[in-house]
Amino acid sequence: MIAPFALGGFAVLLARLSPQDSEANLEVSIVEFDDTGGKIGAVVRKKVTHSDGDWRRQLTAQQYWSARRGTTDTPFTGTYYQSEATGLYRCVCCRNALFSSQTKFDSGTGWPSYTSPIAAENIYTQPDNSMFMHRVEVLCRLCDAHLGHVFDDGPPPTGLRYCINESALRFTS
Repeated sequence: MIAPFALGGFAVLLARLSPQDSEANLEVSIVEFDDTGGKIGAVVRKKVTHSDGDWRRQLTAQQYWSARRGTTDTPFTGTYYQSEATGLYRCVCCRNALFSSQTKFDSGTGWPSYTSPIAAENIYTQPDNSMFMHRVEVLCRLCDAHLGHVFDDGPPPTGLRYCINESALRFTS
């Protein structure tokens, strides 16, 4: 006889091994933008899911570890944190529009920083209590990529600082 706890544990294990199967038919609402930052409009899209192996093949090692595994880029090592180019920052995994250069600012932290997302619908946040601190994680609504964290020490008008990993972004101008 198999104990009920063992069956429950097996079900949890299966769910963790293949999350893309349980999310394959989920739909999300996002706002689409063209590459110049022009708003196209609200749409419903099928959630972007891939196996871990597919993500590894699609992304560079740094992109994979940052966007899919939640690690943090080393500060002051990229180019986006100091870029003043006009354009749009998209998710490296699914091309969802995330941030506009119009809300970008130099936070002095070594990571690209923004006062707000291009559309609140395109991201979501959740508590992150890792590394012995309380933070708020920022993720892509369309594919669940880890983008970075949001802090309440930013400039006006929002007072927020979206501190985002460069390796989770793709710039288009």
